[in-house]
Amino acid sequence: MSVLETLENLLTLAVQNHASDIHIKSNKPAFLRLSGRLEQVEMDAIPPEHIREFIEQTVPEAFYERWRAEGQVDYSYRAEGIGRFRVNGFLQRGLPGIVLRHVNDQPPNFEELNLVGETLERLCAMKDGIVLMCGATGSGKSTTLAAMLNFINRNYDRHIVTLEDPIEYTYSDIKSIINQREIGIDCPDFASGMRAVLRQDPDVILVGEMRDRITFETALQAAETGHLVLGTLHAANSQQAVQRLFEFFPEERRHLLQNQVGGSLRAVITQKLIPALEGAGRVPAAENFVVDALGRRTIEEGKFDRIQEIIGASSDNGSKTFNQDLFRLVKAGMISKDDALHFSPNSKQLEMNLRGIFLSSGGIVQ
Repeated sequence: MSVLETLENLLTLAVQNHASDIHIKSNKPAFLRLSGRLEQVEMDAIPPEHIREFIEQTVPEAFYERWRAEGQVDYSYRAEGIGRFRVNGFLQRGLPGIVLRHVNDQPPNFEELNLVGETLERLCAMKDGIVLMCGATGSGKSTTLAAMLNFINRNYDRHIVTLEDPIEYTYSDIKSIINQREIGIDCPDFASGMRAVLRQDPDVILVGEMRDRITFETALQAAETGHLVLGTLHAANSQQAVQRLFEFFPEERRHLLQNQVGGSLRAVITQKLIPALEGAGRVPAAENFVVDALGRRTIEEGKFDRIQEIIGASSDNGSKTFNQDLFRLVKAGMISKDDALHFSPNSKQLEMNLRGIFLSSGGIVQ
């Protein structure tokens, strides 16, 4: 059996067991991430030459020299009859390793992901502005954005352009026209891709990651000229995300940008994935900061420390705190109380809420 066949058997096992990720380390058996936890596969250790051979057989030609020169590479790989995978090949202590993430061919919808769709649907209907999807690596950011693009594609006549590194979900045109550009193959980087996209008559632009000043500056320009920009950012909550946007710029420019960001930002959605109470899988919990007049003024005045307070008091516009969503998921029987408290940014407050005690500006409400 060839190296490719051996590793594709491992990928088949991963898909059959609903693993989100496959970890392959030199001279070790593989590990699967199942419902957020790593489980070792009962198999022989995988020699480094097999891992290196798999990468060199599957990496796109455009990325081969990058792998040889830099010792790391990201790309998409389709195993026929098994599925598509996002691949990260790398060296550690001189030995090759791989992490593969299974990506469904069919983009999901909000119901399949157990997402509350009302707020996301309203954001999808917007004609301009920036919507940021935030969270740690592996928190489901790309999957939620895929569901948003799927919703737009099924409901609106839009020209959607995506910039991805690498392409994950693939789409068929339904009501929209979708062009997907892969960084390193279709354009050299996010910054140049963003500069070019404005000449491609887009209505919706998906930026796989806001990585630098030029990318975000161009996103701001696009939002101000009648485009809806969806992007990801690594941040733990809405306040941190907004502050991080200004970190792209030198100190002397940040104050001038507050009006621009306040006027363009439509929402910050921050996700965590929580183990499901019943069955395999995980359930998303989200903090929503939907930017209304008060949120816009708060950003324009640079009072970022008030953002979390505003979220908690703005449920009528679709905003919600992590604790509010964790509370909902526990009461719906979707996650355990222990897991909710573990993932909560304020477990003492959540504990009180689950006992029926809520604090308001007028005191305690039971």
